Amino acid sequence: MKVVKKKTDDGHVRLDVTASTSEVTDALNQAAYAFCNQMGIRPVQDKTPAQVVAEQLGIRDLDGAVANQAIEMLVAPALNKHNIVPAFTPLPEVESPIKRGRTFQFTLNVLPKPSYELEDYSRVAFTAEPFKSDEEAIDRQIGEMASQYTTYVATDSHPIHAGDSCKIKIEAKKDGEVVPGLTTEGRTYSLGQDLMPKGFDEGIDGMEVGETRTFTFEGPGLDADMNEVMEEYEVTVTLLEVQKEQVPVINDEWIARNMPMYNSLADMRADFGKHIDEERRKYYDDYLRNLAATELAKRFKGSIDDEVYEGSMREQQRNLRQQVAASGQTWEQFCEQQGGEQQVGMMLMVSMRQQLVQGYCLDAYYRHYGLSYTEEDLDEACFQINPKNPRGARHQMERNGLGFALREAAERLRACKHLVENAEIKYSEGGMPTMVQA
Repeated sequence: MKVVKKKTDDGHVRLDVTASTSEVTDALNQAAYAFCNQMGIRPVQDKTPAQVVAEQLGIRDLDGAVANQAIEMLVAPALNKHNIVPAFTPLPEVESPIKRGRTFQFTLNVLPKPSYELEDYSRVAFTAEPFKSDEEAIDRQIGEMASQYTTYVATDSHPIHAGDSCKIKIEAKKDGEVVPGLTTEGRTYSLGQDLMPKGFDEGIDGMEVGETRTFTFEGPGLDADMNEVMEEYEVTVTLLEVQKEQVPVINDEWIARNMPMYNSLADMRADFGKHIDEERRKYYDDYLRNLAATELAKRFKGSIDDEVYEGSMREQQRNLRQQVAASGQTWEQFCEQQGGEQQVGMMLMVSMRQQLVQGYCLDAYYRHYGLSYTEEDLDEACFQINPKNPRGARHQMERNGLGFALREAAERLRACKHLVENAEIKYSEGGMPTMVQA
């Protein structure tokens, strides 16, 4: 990518960008795959996304449909070329459409992120809830483990219905031939859990211990061409006993028999608690950092230019619309749930101002103390962006030319850590707030 940089008299930076044919192809491909993902269209072997979209949606020009998205994907690499951090993502100015097999020219009129200074860089003070281990979470994990060792034992005899468990003997045939997978001398079965076709449950409903019934039911099978078809089965079922679940009591004796890696129940609880606390500590650390950053933001003096505010609002609203669309809702439905479009606009305005002020204050703090971010900060920033796949988030951001945004996130995270490490924190009584519990 060729990027020519020129400063303008109004404080902006003009970038004249020429994307290569390979970069154009890559951008169009990424936009096409993103479109398919948004529309729920799965890849088909030996077919391009354009072919699949044409067949399933009737769209004959996928490149044209995703052109704007493809152009947007070229903006970040152009900014990253000169390590420019914008106040907001600029809109590309184009004169000709983007086409495969051709270079593509566009212009960016960039307003660099403004710098502010604070009058006071002394340590912040705030009140926070203390970190406490979650004994209930440990109990839930032990309970889930116990349920995996559930057994079934005989209980009082009664006619069986949906919700009951029982032990049954089955002889199953199809076209006169025994079906080995269904035939059994004794198997535990629970009615009403869709473990077998509905006709089977109807056939044994009301049976009593010692009773035998012969009946037919329909179940899924495959024909010679491997197509799913409904087939008829004839079964003879004998009810051997009515059963109930027996969940084991987790104690030292059970631990010795089934979990010999632990010396006792207390030992296992301590290990479970350690891993749970490690996960919850991530959210608690974010809680403290947010409190510290909020306190620092109170020291902001100055005003934010209308252009910065309006551009940031436009970007935030666009991102929110994309999130709403990805959730399967319409924008109108979302606004109605939030109390109307005007209410949504007000919430965005308040949120945007808080984000801008807090971010600029952290930037100033980072510069004032001459801080440097680490690889760990980069990894943690990616975790905040995508907790389920932080490595994937980092790879995608770097691949898409968003290295400047990742560095900004890591710098602000480092500033937050420094704030907390040097803060005067008063801990109130109670446990972790619900909002930060994992």
